[in-house]
Amino acid sequence: MHSHSPRVDTTVLDAAAMLAIAMGRTSDAGLGLAPAPPAVVSGSAVVGAWRSPDGTVKLQLRTDGTYAGEVAGRRKRPSGTYRVDGASVVLHDPASGLNTPVAVRHDGEELEMAGHRLLPA
Repeated sequence: MHSHSPRVDTTVLDAAAMLAIAMGRTSDAGLGLAPAPPAVVSGSAVVGAWRSPDGTVKLQLRTDGTYAGEVAGRRKRPSGTYRVDGASVVLHDPASGLNTPVAVRHDGEELEMAGHRLLPA
């Protein structure tokens, strides 16, 4: 019978890694830092004016990361910030807290939002 000595883990961690383990975090997310301003999206295919073919839905995506919209029959005009997330854009309305996903289709030539097809205006 052979007796094996127990393996000793000799992993070396720096102070940041130790703190992350102790705090149960793997990144800086959720550390109570002030939210960053909207990202600048200039040059992106989604920046600009969009509208549905029947004109009932209009959306303006600005280079400063803000948006403004208009929906026929609604008094309140949606507005807030947006972020590009892969093949979609997420609109955030701080007044209502709503996050609305908008799919980017056909290499940025069309947007789809809540069943509405939007084309460059």
